Amino acid sequence: MPLYLVSSPAAAAKLAAGIRASPSRRRQLLSQACHFPGRRASLSPLSSSAERSAGRAMASADASVSTAPEASFSGVKQALISLSDKTDLTNLGNGLQRLGFSIISTGGTASSLESAGVNVTKVEEITHFPEMLDGRVKTLHPSIHGGILARRDQKHHLQALNEHGIGTFDVVVVNLYPFYDKVTSGAISFEDGIENIDIGGPTLIRAAAKNHKDVLVVVDHKDYPALLEYLEGKQDDQDFRRKLAWKAFQHVASYDSAVSEWLWKQSNKGDTFPPSFTVPLSLKSTLRYGENPHQKAAFYGDKSISLVNAGGIATAIQHHGKEMSYNNYLDADAAWNCVSEFESPTCVVVKHTNPCGVASRQDILEAYRLAVKADPVSAFGGIVAFNTTIDEDLAREIREFRSPTDGETRMFYEIVVAPGYTEKGLEVLKGKSKTLRILEAKPSGKGMLSLRQVNGGWLAQESDDLTPEDITFTKMSEREPEGGELSDAKFAWLCVKHVKSNAIVIAKNNCMLGMGSGQPNRLESLRIAFRKAGEEAKGAALASDAFFPFAWNDAVEEACQSGVAVIAEPGGSIRDQDAVDCCNKYGVSLLFTGVRHFRH
Repeated sequence: MPLYLVSSPAAAAKLAAGIRASPSRRRQLLSQACHFPGRRASLSPLSSSAERSAGRAMASADASVSTAPEASFSGVKQALISLSDKTDLTNLGNGLQRLGFSIISTGGTASSLESAGVNVTKVEEITHFPEMLDGRVKTLHPSIHGGILARRDQKHHLQALNEHGIGTFDVVVVNLYPFYDKVTSGAISFEDGIENIDIGGPTLIRAAAKNHKDVLVVVDHKDYPALLEYLEGKQDDQDFRRKLAWKAFQHVASYDSAVSEWLWKQSNKGDTFPPSFTVPLSLKSTLRYGENPHQKAAFYGDKSISLVNAGGIATAIQHHGKEMSYNNYLDADAAWNCVSEFESPTCVVVKHTNPCGVASRQDILEAYRLAVKADPVSAFGGIVAFNTTIDEDLAREIREFRSPTDGETRMFYEIVVAPGYTEKGLEVLKGKSKTLRILEAKPSGKGMLSLRQVNGGWLAQESDDLTPEDITFTKMSEREPEGGELSDAKFAWLCVKHVKSNAIVIAKNNCMLGMGSGQPNRLESLRIAFRKAGEEAKGAALASDAFFPFAWNDAVEEACQSGVAVIAEPGGSIRDQDAVDCCNKYGVSLLFTGVRHFRH
């Protein structure tokens, strides 16, 4: 038996810790333990139990090295657990321990497991290296990543592990520092943001996911039961492993996209469009179908930092009714975006993403009735949106209101959306129909980046947040707007912003009287709007989302002859003067806004 000289029992214990290490590692530990400058090594027989144990173990290990240079690691099942979110950790730890796994863990995770009675080996006992740099370096070590990345079907990989005394990991369970939550929770310094960027966690996840054939990687506590069931059944389902690996890479990708977005905003505050960026989408629900029954569809939430607390239909709470459909989301979004523009109590009715009725009144019940009256045929089966809380009186009016077309048919709606409901109001409204979808939404945010897909790419633009208060209505005609005509023009202008081009809106007394939308030529949209407005168009305001590029006089003349008092449109046509002359001829006020409002 070789004689090992050690300076203390502690040194002997350190020596014993290297029993399963490679020959070179054991020699390193031995040299550290046996003699230190200024100390007198003992030449007497090993006295303490730790020293005698270490000596016997090292001698035995040396003997085994000469006969079995490739020490086997078979039968040793190891799981590495390092979690920021410790939800269901105790169940996971007990389950893995019951299945015979040796659990390796870090810092707070190890402490939580120990408190739950789970046996744990701390990472530093494997790496023989302490956590350092304020926790920045814990698991970034060959003894950890070698055991994760080694392919079990490659003999030279296992030989390398044997040589360096590294054990394999069969399971890696990791989630990341809550960077997203930290940077979206309020004011946070740049330095604090940087410190909340996880480095070791993504590295562990990526390593395990890459080697998923041999290592099961889990990043979501909801997958713990499936993991334990898989291990208990001793299955070899590669599809299960691939699904976990996909989820792991997606988890890291979403995390990195949040870091990237945050850093871009910190360093490029004046540039709206980054050279490249990632949109982190999360599946919220599969839908019955898309725009049409033969199309499959799903709804995803956008986890971009810029959309935190942005409101809108994507984050709405559904209190009642059938599940939302693809078209429901589009229509509800159009209605909510429109009604959110108004400061006064307002009701908006939408059909096929176009507002067919809009009215603002201090009495919200009256606003509701007027909005439906604008086009009751289109309103039937539409979406009704309010920018005020729905109380019992309003809910009862919505439930019982009869169509203005016959005074008998109770109005039917797909969706009602509002910023809130009283308890009684919600109860009454639920009684209208089992299928009526009742949504509660936060006001839509401003200053967002708007994205739209085209084949092979995406279009990006700033959201259209202009309001009448942001622009100047420049009088071009001889006649000044009188009384409430300017207010009518501003109301019509705000409505036409939400109507699909080519768009015309006729309004009076903060109420939409008629609109024409989506026609290939603006003249036809104008005629549709006047047909819906009827005699009420006399003395009203007309707003166009753009100038009339051809036959300007024909359209303006028809509008003037129909009795409108004021026309508001962007201007900019080569025939602007003809329009001015026509309005002067009929005594109509012409206002140029300088702002176009196309909507496709």
